[in-house]
Amino acid sequence: MPDTMTINITQRGVLTLPKSIRNRYKLNPGDSLTLLDIDGVLVLAPLRSEIDLLADRISRALLEKGETLDSMLIRLREEREMHARKD
Repeated sequence: MPDTMTINITQRGVLTLPKSIRNRYKLNPGDSLTLLDIDGVLVLAPLRSEIDLLADRISRALLEKGETLDSMLIRLREEREMHARKD
C-alpha cells in the first residue's frame, strides 16, 4: 500500500520532502524531479518522464534526417488520405 504523507507549501512555493522519502530515493539538494499534473492529481517522480526522453530521441532522429514539423504533418496528411481511399 502506498505511503500517504502531508507536506506543506511555504509562502515562496517551496516544498520539503520528508527525510524518509529523500533517503529512500537517494534525493540530494539540487536533484531535479518531474511533476506530472493529471487533471488535478499531482505525481512527483525522481526520474525524468520516459515520454520526454522518447520525444527527445525521436525529435533528434528526425532532425538528423532533415525532417521538420511541417514535413511530418504533410506526410501524415498524405498517409491519412491514402488510407481513406482504401476504405
